[in-house]
Amino acid sequence: MTDMELVKLLRTEVADRLAARSQADEEKGRLPMTPQDRREYGRALLTEALDDHALRVLGAGLSPLDPGSEARVARAVENALFGLGGFQPLLDDPEIENINANAFDDVHVTFADGRQEKADPVAESDEDLAELIRTAAALLGVGERRFDPGSPILSMELPDGSRLFAVMSVSRRPAVSIRRHRYPTATLAQLRQNGTLDEGLTNFLRAAVRARKNIVVAGATGSGKTTLLRGLASEIPRSERLVTIEEHFELGLDRDKDTHGNVLTLQARHANVEGQGRVTLADLVRTALGMSPGRVIVGEVRGDEVIPMLNAMSQGNDGSMCTLHASSSRGAFSKLASYAMQAPERLPMEAGAVLISEAVHFVIHMAFTRYGTRVISSVREVAGCEGIGVVSNEIYRPGPDRRAVRAHPLRTETVDELEAAGLDVDGWFAS
Repeated sequence: MTDMELVKLLRTEVADRLAARSQADEEKGRLPMTPQDRREYGRALLTEALDDHALRVLGAGLSPLDPGSEARVARAVENALFGLGGFQPLLDDPEIENINANAFDDVHVTFADGRQEKADPVAESDEDLAELIRTAAALLGVGERRFDPGSPILSMELPDGSRLFAVMSVSRRPAVSIRRHRYPTATLAQLRQNGTLDEGLTNFLRAAVRARKNIVVAGATGSGKTTLLRGLASEIPRSERLVTIEEHFELGLDRDKDTHGNVLTLQARHANVEGQGRVTLADLVRTALGMSPGRVIVGEVRGDEVIPMLNAMSQGNDGSMCTLHASSSRGAFSKLASYAMQAPERLPMEAGAVLISEAVHFVIHMAFTRYGTRVISSVREVAGCEGIGVVSNEIYRPGPDRRAVRAHPLRTETVDELEAAGLDVDGWFAS
């Protein structure tokens, strides 16, 4: 028996015993095991299974595994049950940001510095890859989901907060993408140390959050929008009640208990196989307004939730924030307006411009430098609207390396509000 065959045998044996324990707990009315307890129990079962295997091998007159081989088998079984099998070594590398498997043997990774490399296969076959994802969906303890030809698209959160997307049947071969967040918690000070922004911009944004300015963070995919949103949220007083709304749980503000003491997290839901139970982001934004929010934070605006979100921003929930895919800070306005036009309300461009100008105070745009560093490149202050367009001042514009540099001045009333929120105006002007 090869090591891989033994791994499959032991994984099945331990998984069956874990399932039997869970069923017994349910039948006897006991509370389900926590993920940590489940892992510890699984380790104990694995030790027993390895001991039983060694006895069987010795009884057959064969040599048992040497300590090194047994440790490798145990690690592979544990990764398959409580990690992500062949993906786990990649997930354990702190420098890897994104993992894309177009098939079991066509795996590519992106590093934090922008490098892209091909990685080793993550399974022995496409069938093994699909089974690995099914096992992860059932055993990782972050919400069980199906993955089969009847449900060929899977989206789930991993225990470390990473987001896994998988497809089968709709693609030639089973494929998996994992988006990782290297900074599950972030502060503006940490982002300054990482080179995302300088000290003057740090102080400016800190005051903008504390002055309860509504902020849209724009940028391309992977440009660091969610991480910056976490950093901005870290400046919200701990006593304030936050309601976060996301397509998939990624922000994780509720996990940062030291920074945020009162957080309600809401996640959209797709329809079930009968076509029922769908809950959209727009539904959740409207629901959030009835949950006594101090601020509403939408993980990403991508459709008709834009109108209830802008209404929330302009009707008393000052200090709310969201992210948006846009190619520039100016382009964020037309993107918001186009979403409003496509929403069920079919808001005309003129009405959309008015709503945006009344709701949004600042747009921050994220970009990459030529060396792959994520930076804030532009900040716009909304000044009003004219016809179908939103009027804005680019107070920070992209410099030679796309890092934000000071440009146009702020409006006088905004300076006063930021100063009242703690901004050292003289020091900021001098920076």
